[in-house]
Amino acid sequence: MTRTTAESGVSTRPAPSGPGAVRLTQYAHGGGCACKIPPGELEAVVAGLLDGTEGRVPLSSPAGELIIGLDDGDDAAVVRIEGGRAIVATADFFTPVVDDPYDWGRIAAANALSDVYAVGGEPLVAVNLLGWPRDVLPLELAKEVLRGGLDVARSAGCHVAGGHSVDDPEPKYGMAVTGLADPGRLLRIDGGRAGLPISLTKPLGIGVLNTRHKATGEVFPQAVAAMTTLNRDASRAALAAGAGCATDVTGFGLLGHLYKLARASGVTAVVDVAAVPYLEGARGAVRDGYVSGGTRRNLAWVEPHLDPAGFGEEDLLLLADAQTSGGLLVVGEVPGAPIVGELIPLDGPALRLR
Repeated sequence: MTRTTAESGVSTRPAPSGPGAVRLTQYAHGGGCACKIPPGELEAVVAGLLDGTEGRVPLSSPAGELIIGLDDGDDAAVVRIEGGRAIVATADFFTPVVDDPYDWGRIAAANALSDVYAVGGEPLVAVNLLGWPRDVLPLELAKEVLRGGLDVARSAGCHVAGGHSVDDPEPKYGMAVTGLADPGRLLRIDGGRAGLPISLTKPLGIGVLNTRHKATGEVFPQAVAAMTTLNRDASRAALAAGAGCATDVTGFGLLGHLYKLARASGVTAVVDVAAVPYLEGARGAVRDGYVSGGTRRNLAWVEPHLDPAGFGEEDLLLLADAQTSGGLLVVGEVPGAPIVGELIPLDGPALRLR
């Protein structure tokens, strides 16, 4: 008999065996980066953590200079070390976003590696982070998840060296990744300057298609292909073009991440709505109501800072759609990527549509 947890309605029934026999998304209350703590709540939690000294243990003998940290919500931490190099560190994990365990592993790994690429680094070594309901889901599925993560990390030239696992009521997977960067050639969230264009390196719509997949079981290869595409080439192209500002588009949606970039850079970001690319089926998913709670919270968070210029709910929800392993928002031109807007001097709201 199927039982569900009182808190989330997540199934706790013993799963059928075999990688193709289980709908992993039904064993989690949400999926992918749509499960992030809402941006407003998260900022309230971390606000002031590094301000003042009351009740804090002082930092002793740091091994390097922290050049990107908590200040503006960059995608990864960066520490300058000897020899003109910098260490990049990040961690990312989430609940299943697709039912196929191997694909989920690939997506989660690509998403974790993306944080290194988003600041202009190259991943060097990763360790797995795995939460698994061992009495509910067979461990052969966990092996498929880990295999997917390993394959993507290898394709990125990144070592995978062990990790950590816990018995968890919901399946979760991701990686902690360490990379290297040139401290003089970083992509920072506070590096935007007025007069520069904004490029987007992957289409939007991943979130609404994943929400539809969770609800119906429909499979969307175009979404899986987007989520498993590394941001490596986009990052390298941005650096080669001289860009100094970028962020990746994940759980806070394009509007949420662009708002953070504009706020940190002290500018207004203007989005050309007609220029934003979407995956096939994304608009249909919104019209059919497959919108996550995370996407709606994203929109609510940015609305006080947004001039919507008369655009309706469908466009706003798509622009706020909680992405998983989305592309890079780069301030500057990236060959092959559409220009979706520009930065202008700060003038009223930090975000403006046109």
